[in-house]
Amino acid sequence: MATTDTYPHIGLANNGKAFIEGTQYTVEHIATEQYFYGWSAEEILRQHPDLRPAEVYAALAYFHDHHDSMVAAIEAGRARAEQVRGPEPVSRDELLRRRAAAQGRNG
Repeated sequence: MATTDTYPHIGLANNGKAFIEGTQYTVEHIATEQYFYGWSAEEILRQHPDLRPAEVYAALAYFHDHHDSMVAAIEAGRARAEQVRGPEPVSRDELLRRRAAAQGRNG
């Protein structure tokens, strides 16, 4: 017999993304914080005092039950962000080196 997983406090938007009902948080947002920062449910609650424990635990349960597809979405989001962000900013040391080189040519 097949069963359908249900998650209290979790809804699915028309685009298929899971979200915490009554909030603007997606499950992917909460999952990203655990995936990248290693935050526990307790830390997520400290960072988001507007969420209740049951909501965070439901989001994390959903994340872990759909781990592979959610991690793929998180990594795809990271790749898109890196493309938009472009190259790393120039360090202070590099800027000083460039300034000294320019002054040497001009002075």
